[in-house]
Amino acid sequence: MAAQVEAETPTYPAPPTLVQVALHGLCPRCGAKTLFSGFATFAPKCSACALDFSGFNVGDGPAAFLTLILGAIVTAAAITLELTLHPPLWLHMLIWIPVTAAGVILSLRAAKGALIAAEYRNAAREGQIDDATDNG
Repeated sequence: MAAQVEAETPTYPAPPTLVQVALHGLCPRCGAKTLFSGFATFAPKCSACALDFSGFNVGDGPAAFLTLILGAIVTAAAITLELTLHPPLWLHMLIWIPVTAAGVILSLRAAKGALIAAEYRNAAREGQIDDATDNG
């Protein structure tokens, strides 16, 4: 009777939540703090569980969404300031340009982390076209 050797699959603790990954830069699989190698640059892979982060495609989505969301908030705040205090244009520029830039840059890391966690959790992959489909 031949002994069957079962391949041991590594067990990981419960995966971190989307918010935990976004705020703390955790690996979406094992929860180690290895998602980023720089401020908003992904590490090539997790040093704890070897999850390859290069297979995920977050692209420019986080920056675009942050720009739109923060742009709406800053616009509303600038209009409110203008209608209540009527500051000069140079003061608007002095306030809102740095606020917008800092808001996008500081929240970019969290947005990228949240998006990669969502991709991992939903097993999102690049779309493919099946040429074998019969249309007739």
